Amino acid sequence: MGRRILFLGPPGAGKGTQAERLARALGVPHISTGVMLRDNVTRGTDLGKKAQAIMAAGDLVPDDLVVAMVKDRLAQDDAACGYLLDGFPRNVVQARALDEAIGTGALEMALLLEADEEELVGRLLQRALDEGREDDNETTIRNRLQVYRDETEPLVGYYPENDVSVVAVDGMGTIEEVFARMMTALVDN
Repeated sequence: MGRRILFLGPPGAGKGTQAERLARALGVPHISTGVMLRDNVTRGTDLGKKAQAIMAAGDLVPDDLVVAMVKDRLAQDDAACGYLLDGFPRNVVQARALDEAIGTGALEMALLLEADEEELVGRLLQRALDEGREDDNETTIRNRLQVYRDETEPLVGYYPENDVSVVAVDGMGTIEEVFARMMTALVDN
């Protein structure tokens, strides 16, 4: 059995970039719930049709649908050798639902990408400029960071209580520097 890792970190920490690189390096699928939702919608699956109707109404896709989607994805052959979960669970309620769906031992560790808040705000403001996201201003970005602290950060305490180690990695520096730190953390843990 390969590595079974959850990727955690605040918005702007570089999770998407690093998760893709790490999954390639480990030879495991990078399982991003955002990508999976879009894929299910594109393919017109039952889950995709339900999710599309919910998203079209401007609502968040309910946990039970996302858990079902993740469980289905983890049952696919390529995930038998391990996986990197990115974007889910986002809170303790989702973590419990995922544990119930896929069983304990489904995760061996959580990698926590950490970065200074002012650096994160700067990165996200730059990304908004680069990608033409006019709705992303400093107020909305700081709100997203607060939501992360309120909703997702409690997982840092939840997982060790449930026999999943959380390993913090400094997310400051170049993509290569951060990646090297992650690889070292994996070898050491």
